[in-house]
Amino acid sequence: MVKNKVDATEAPDLRRAGLAALKEAMPGVFPDGDVDLRDGKFGEDLVEIGLVSVWGALWARDGLSRRDRSLVTLALLIALHADAELRTHVGIALTNGLTKAEIAEVIYHSAGYVGFPAAVTARNAAREALAQG
Repeated sequence: MVKNKVDATEAPDLRRAGLAALKEAMPGVFPDGDVDLRDGKFGEDLVEIGLVSVWGALWARDGLSRRDRSLVTLALLIALHADAELRTHVGIALTNGLTKAEIAEVIYHSAGYVGFPAAVTARNAAREALAQG
């Protein structure tokens, strides 16, 4: 687990912390060393922005465990109907120590707060993610 205190004014350090957190969350997906996440297509900087602002400034922070961050992230993605991101974060949640049963409970719990359609969408996305993993 990366236990860095990150300084939001130092983007290179945030990028480095973000890349380390991302690689830890998704083992074997990215090669060792620095990685250029740009693909040469429209909006290619969005992934780099996320690497710094989400993975570096948020996931690399102390204060919540990676497991707890995964619980929060799953709930937020369910509420947002963000099924593409949810599929990715189901795998990350497993890497961060959540069980399939706990992921299902997050989905069940969300039904009472964000509605049954959102929970069904999340369940379907999680099923797809679990079938791939």
